[in-house]
Amino acid sequence: CLRGHTNACEFNKTLGVHADGGLRPYFVLPARKLFPSSKLTYEQLALVETLAIGCHAVNRAKTQPGENALIIGAGPIGLSTLEFVKIAGARPIVMDTNEQRLAFVRNTMGVKDTILVKGEGKELDTLKEMTNGNLAHVVVDATGSNVSMSQAYNFVAYAGRLVWVGITLNEISFTQTLMHRHEMTFLASRNALPGDFVRIIQLIEDGKIDTKPWITHHSTLDGMIDAFGAWLKPETGVIKAMVQVS
Repeated sequence: CLRGHTNACEFNKTLGVHADGGLRPYFVLPARKLFPSSKLTYEQLALVETLAIGCHAVNRAKTQPGENALIIGAGPIGLSTLEFVKIAGARPIVMDTNEQRLAFVRNTMGVKDTILVKGEGKELDTLKEMTNGNLAHVVVDATGSNVSMSQAYNFVAYAGRLVWVGITLNEISFTQTLMHRHEMTFLASRNALPGDFVRIIQLIEDGKIDTKPWITHHSTLDGMIDAFGAWLKPETGVIKAMVQVS
């Protein structure tokens, strides 16, 4: 904390994560912890934290214009990473096991290059074809799967960077030889920094990030009891669901 890494504070007590109470009708917070906007809707504001996770991951990788950036996992965190890969001027490539998610990435978010994981082990060859054999200068794994996180380093270019933004309680393992040969940099990305929130609010206000396509489903608080089970099914096509609590 004293060095400015408040996201990695030893005594971090994120409301609704480490400390209960995120769904109370009212709670008291220090004003310095709040990031106001008089221009954004509640739905736009609700997505700022999600976007901040991807923003921080891309910053951790020091993503540069023209670089190949592979995003593994096209869920909300992967999509937030995608937004900032595009803003950084890098070339996004998105990999996922769900073709419906990849179709959303192509048709709605304008990504040309996607890789569908079919379980045939051909993803590396596909990436090589897309990048003229160079692989990805930046790889961000947003799956939360220890299997994917263990394999992600195979896609990293020489002198490239791998960022794990997903979380798993299971063991991650890999052989050291490839990592050494490519002189990779491995990075973890945890939460976000205050400046990320300020930047994202400004980007949405300026129209540089459009949150509308993200919100695919709505429900009232009472209706969520019946809707939640369906939202968990991939075929439902949920990207982000908004719950109206009042």
